[in-house]
Amino acid sequence: MSILIDENTKVIVQGITGRDGSFHAGQMIEYGTNIVGGVTPGKGGQEAHGKPVFNSVQEAKDAVGVDATVIYVPAKFAKGAVQEAIDADVPLIICITEGVPVNDMVSLYHEVKAKGLKLIGPNCPGLISPGKSKIGIMPGSICIPGKVGVISRSGTLTYEIVHALTTQEIGQSTCVGIGGDPIVGSNFRDILNEFENDPETEAVVLIGEIGGDEEEKTAAYIKENIKTPVFAYIVGASAPEGRTMGHAGAIVSGNAGTAASKQEAFRDAGVPVAKTLDEMAKMVADFFNETT
Repeated sequence: MSILIDENTKVIVQGITGRDGSFHAGQMIEYGTNIVGGVTPGKGGQEAHGKPVFNSVQEAKDAVGVDATVIYVPAKFAKGAVQEAIDADVPLIICITEGVPVNDMVSLYHEVKAKGLKLIGPNCPGLISPGKSKIGIMPGSICIPGKVGVISRSGTLTYEIVHALTTQEIGQSTCVGIGGDPIVGSNFRDILNEFENDPETEAVVLIGEIGGDEEEKTAAYIKENIKTPVFAYIVGASAPEGRTMGHAGAIVSGNAGTAASKQEAFRDAGVPVAKTLDEMAKMVADFFNETT
């Protein structure tokens, strides 16, 4: 099984006629994603990759039906694009765009939650249910279907752990890159709940990183609410204090947000913590070998 998306999910691409949107729309279609159209204001009536282009999300939804939308627009237009998807009540919104102002995300975050919609991102690689559908920029070639869910704040390290799992012949149910910004639409706990309710996801791999307290909150939540086995890896153990490393959310101040504090929180919750991604893959492989 999978979470959030499968082969039947009807997807539109906001920004389908732009450079990035057009390229990745082609990649998604090639993978088998059910792309039903795209949106570029002022270009309605055209086609892109053989799919109809609409002037608005609502127009697309009325014409072809929409379960999910993926957004490839410049940062200054991202708030408007997400807002348009919210106004059209699109159930799942994935914003790939990097550099979205934090203030823009504050109001969007609360509006998405109030309407019961789901937002992944911004500044994320999207998600993939191997063999079924991919929405975003994840390389499908490294994924194989299976029973391990993957959640990560880092796009690149999502690919690295998926490749490591696949090398161990451990397939994935769904891989979700939640994004590395200080405010993202879905956090670790949101996605863990989805995996917890998926009967075919038998373990979850979580890739956290320094900065903020999301991992500490997640560890406490796992301890009280999650029965599915979780394995964790924290990126940035060698980062200097007070310096942003890579992501806008990856900043450490004093003892808050350090790799050590996050690792300790997970261990206290009974979550095994790996020192490397390869070690993580081996830990998961050993888990399945012991349970079969």
